[in-house]
Amino acid sequence: MGYVHVYTGNGKGKTTAAFGLAVRAMYSGKKVYIGQFIKGMKYHETQIGNDFENIVIEQYGETCMIDRDPSEKDYQMAKEGLEKINKIIQSNQYDLVILDEVTIALYYNLFPLIDLLEVIQRRPENVELVMTGRYAPEGLIACADLVTEMVEIKHYYKQGVLSRPGIDR
Repeated sequence: MGYVHVYTGNGKGKTTAAFGLAVRAMYSGKKVYIGQFIKGMKYHETQIGNDFENIVIEQYGETCMIDRDPSEKDYQMAKEGLEKINKIIQSNQYDLVILDEVTIALYYNLFPLIDLLEVIQRRPENVELVMTGRYAPEGLIACADLVTEMVEIKHYYKQGVLSRPGIDR
């Protein structure tokens, strides 16, 4: 039986937790698919798909759009990403499917929540789903089996420390 996880909140560690679960699943013989919304830059974690045959990672973002309004291309890539992930889930080829930063795509209205909820509801029972990102909407939280909120208590970023390779990205 697969469950639906949501890792949300303003604290660091949502993507890190999802990728940790991906490694755990891969080492137990499971096949993992990771679709990253919003992100188009090659972060260090995206290399995991190059090094392990049981993990596939694809990005559905042009560039990080946190500091700008979404473009038509952002809407198109997010919608195409969700459609592709739906097909991947329905194919039943992967045991674990991670939708990284999908809640940010929802926050920016790149596609409606109802579309994501339909993907979740139609998934085969054995497929485990993990969704990450800030601002998880109540409708997504309600349909999840596990919800973890990462809460920022203190962060060195506020002291001027930028994102560090291998630690923060």
